[in-house]
Amino acid sequence: MRHLLSTAQLDRDTAIELLDIAETMADVADREVKKLPTLRGKTVVNLFYEDSTRTRISFEAAAKRLSADVINFSAKGSSVSKGESLKDTAQTLQAMDADAVVIRHSASGAPQVLADSNWISAGIVNAGDGTHEHPTQALLDAFTMRRRLHGSASRGRDLDGVQVTIVGDILHSRVARSNLWLLTTLGASVTFVGPATLMPVGVDSWPATVSYDLDDTLRNNPPDVLMMLRIQSERMNAAFFPNEREYSRQWGLGDERLAALGPDSIVMHPGPMNRGLEISAAAADSPQSTVREQVANGVSVRMAVLYLLLSGEREVRL
Repeated sequence: MRHLLSTAQLDRDTAIELLDIAETMADVADREVKKLPTLRGKTVVNLFYEDSTRTRISFEAAAKRLSADVINFSAKGSSVSKGESLKDTAQTLQAMDADAVVIRHSASGAPQVLADSNWISAGIVNAGDGTHEHPTQALLDAFTMRRRLHGSASRGRDLDGVQVTIVGDILHSRVARSNLWLLTTLGASVTFVGPATLMPVGVDSWPATVSYDLDDTLRNNPPDVLMMLRIQSERMNAAFFPNEREYSRQWGLGDERLAALGPDSIVMHPGPMNRGLEISAAAADSPQSTVREQVANGVSVRMAVLYLLLSGEREVRL
């Protein structure tokens, strides 16, 4: 694997292999010394043009646990704020002999531009680009689902037959897109639910069932996994729904809808959460919620991605 730009590039075997390597990396987290020497001498650059907490810290922790050197680059306070182009920044990183660049950018396609250019020879990992994709978020979501649904027997397993319902701002969500491609590859069935104004153009041609009524979906197609998405107000320049109270009433996961879920259903959220809008505090903190597990699993999954990208080995040597 040279780059990780999209979950659409992953076939079933590669996706399962990544999840299995992440299982091994999760075992490392249980040891007294939580480090492997695998990427000693490698340099990983976190190149973040957008604000982030979970993703940036998760990639930093992942690289350090693999003994790589880490450089954190934030557009704020850098030459980017003075007008430096992506090309010039990439060439600066090339001069520093970066082995991998983890990039988050507001422009869809920016990681692809880096990967296709001759500006830099490093492996590129997409940490979220515009409204396009967020592949490692989808991988950690699938990893979390697999662990919750299959437990200790999860190694080597896909998600065949699992019903996943993704609710909310599908239009602006790179998480929804990456999850759709990966979950479909792993055999799961995906349903999108939300207001019509927050559905992408052409969504009917995607490999997902589309619904505009959350209660009807929960009643007629009970999900194994219910994933609530954040309302991305920073990407909105128009009124996509009447008001927050109306949105919460029709598409939020409140206490009544939580009670109506099956006892084995799990509740997910990629964060950050708007408590009281798309998800209630009771739902976010319930035993069915995997929100904290997703954060912890993110480190293991990103360790697996960096390991496969930079070591070239298919088996982890502990």
